[in-house]
Amino acid sequence: MNSLKDKVAVIFAASGEIAGAVARAFAQHGAKVYVTARDLEAAIALADEMVFDGGKAEAGKVDALNEAEIDAFLQQVVADNGRLDMVFNGIGSYYKDAGSGTPTTVATFGQFMNPLQRICGSQFLTSRVAAKYMIASGSAGTLLLLNASMARTKTPNMAGFAAACAAIEGLTRVMAAEFGKHGIKAICICSGALMETRKIQEMITDFSALGGIPREEMALNYTRFDLLSSGPTLKQLGETAAFLVSENGVVFNSHIVDFDCGKINIL
Repeated sequence: MNSLKDKVAVIFAASGEIAGAVARAFAQHGAKVYVTARDLEAAIALADEMVFDGGKAEAGKVDALNEAEIDAFLQQVVADNGRLDMVFNGIGSYYKDAGSGTPTTVATFGQFMNPLQRICGSQFLTSRVAAKYMIASGSAGTLLLLNASMARTKTPNMAGFAAACAAIEGLTRVMAAEFGKHGIKAICICSGALMETRKIQEMITDFSALGGIPREEMALNYTRFDLLSSGPTLKQLGETAAFLVSENGVVFNSHIVDFDCGKINIL
């Protein structure tokens, strides 16, 4: 459990369930983890939990859409540690703001652009600033991005979100090609629906009400294409992230790593 010993990690949007799972896994594998969020109290609570469990963690207040805040925080991390080994950004978007579930002919331009600016834009900001400090400090680090399988499914009424997810995949490949000469990897975890998360459960409830469909039937839409009887969990996602940023994960670079236990409908 020491595959990340002496490594320095920064987690953005750490108040979310996915980012929290990644932060916990990094700490459990020996990394010193800085957890950041706009909600400082949430970041502090997560850091305290990780320290209580024997990990090394510190909290900070950072808006993952504010480049100045991102830059200042990462600059201080490198100043304090002399290195930056991995960053992960778990930012999400409220599905109604993103127009998810709304027909493309009805969704507004603002709804379409929301996930592109918020999700893809934030991944761009945190990754490029992190790369700058990795290059300056000589850290052969990993930029670990996150998107959803909507990038490669044929799902109606999800124009903005699907476009943002596909954009993050393209961004990952560009950064891998650009920063590889500095020993920096760029990888994207492409997650399927994590049924234990609040966001998925809330979407199932809302979409079933909007469509006049029983909740149980709506929930099946999230699992009907699974190849296995069990789906992925938050803990498994954290462990996958820890592997990808470890020395053994070096074979993954520019890759989009499907995290879904296998689905028939993923291209």
